[in-house]
Amino acid sequence: SHFLIFKGQLFAFTVDGDPHFIISVPQKKDAICFNINEKPGMILNLINDPVTGITVNGELIGDKRANSDAKIQNSYFGKLGIANKHLDVKLTVTPERITIENGDEKTGFTWLDSATLQQAGLTLIINRKKNLVLSMGSGASFVVVLHQVWKKHPLHQDFLGLYTLKSDKLSEQTHGLLGQFFQPIDFTILEIHPGSDPKKPDATMIVKNNELTVTRGWQKDYRRDPTHGVDIPCWFVHDNGAGLIDGVHTDYIVSSLF
Repeated sequence: SHFLIFKGQLFAFTVDGDPHFIISVPQKKDAICFNINEKPGMILNLINDPVTGITVNGELIGDKRANSDAKIQNSYFGKLGIANKHLDVKLTVTPERITIENGDEKTGFTWLDSATLQQAGLTLIINRKKNLVLSMGSGASFVVVLHQVWKKHPLHQDFLGLYTLKSDKLSEQTHGLLGQFFQPIDFTILEIHPGSDPKKPDATMIVKNNELTVTRGWQKDYRRDPTHGVDIPCWFVHDNGAGLIDGVHTDYIVSSLF
């Protein structure tokens, strides 16, 4: 999936391929991006806020069959787990169905439903076959987008995208692959020079006191044009975001969706 933080808000989009993260840095009028390459079945912690009790984890799925030519199999988010431990609410979203667990109560929907659900501290709106909007507690809200592919596609399967709105309603202790970037980040670019691809120069980036070699690239923003997307230029950090993310990407692997 493909994430974009914009003017302090965090949006996320999904594109073909491994989860792509984009962090917009408004004061630089620029963006940083990175990929996480992991095996299908792995679960990544995206957001974890101990203060509001909100966590978001995503489970990776792969293509219908492994591509023998590709060294790394494409992966996508095929399942999201959004929980609020203060409200005792767990929401599981797959490309097939949406399940809400509230204490001992369980309610299920499919993407063919249009529904609005309101209860203490929680509003859930399902827009049939498109997306669901969830807001809870402090006002943090999430949009999960359904990306459907042609049913008989030989390779790809349906997957999910995540947008986070009002990320400023989460606390400063928020962490996770995505949550750590809700706080402002600064970087400096030095020594732009030709890279292996003539269209994509390399440069040195100073970020978090690290010196990284980065490559100028583009990622797609699917907010305005859900089909084709809009190309967003960004500095690409290699090796699963090494030097940009806190720790290493395997620190964010969790054992279950909740």
